[in-house]
Amino acid sequence: MRRTLKPISTQTFRQHLEKFVSLSDPEFEQAMTYFTHRRMKKHDVLVRQGSKVNHTYWVVSGLVTSSYTDVKGKDHIIQFATENCWVTDQNAFYNQNEATFNIVCMEDTELFCLSFENRERICADMHKMESFFRKKANDSFAKQQKRLLTYLTSDAKMRYELLLSEYPQLIQRLSKKTLAAYLGVSRETLSRFGK
Repeated sequence: MRRTLKPISTQTFRQHLEKFVSLSDPEFEQAMTYFTHRRMKKHDVLVRQGSKVNHTYWVVSGLVTSSYTDVKGKDHIIQFATENCWVTDQNAFYNQNEATFNIVCMEDTELFCLSFENRERICADMHKMESFFRKKANDSFAKQQKRLLTYLTSDAKMRYELLLSEYPQLIQRLSKKTLAAYLGVSRETLSRFGK
């Protein structure tokens, strides 16, 4: 069901889009017709490992994690998505196959949702939005490479300190278990970092 969008939510989203492309009022209004709006509760699942992924999401408010559960049942946090971030299982969404990741709301969360079909349509109908998604993908890829390099070349303590410096507010919003899964350490090790 489509819900009425708050003006402040759409204004923030427009500012996000305009970091990459310039949109006139009619262009922005047209772009918004491709999106739906959802409110989710804490612990609601957006994507379940092994299921088909039909949407990509932009977080208006709240906190979402993308995680992988290995064969031993251990969770590995791949991404945090807070306000103004996109999240989906990219491989499953873009290739329309089964999800590798679980994507779960860690707080009550408000989202703009874009279906795969509507993403294809908006890119075909609006050159500026096609340009936005290309530029945003490039930006995201560069950030993922930086995170991978940090993960490969830094010890857990350095990764924790980097997370603290880049996202200090995030530490207050997550459990120690979730932070430990993101950093690839035990909860006990994480507790020692805070001392």
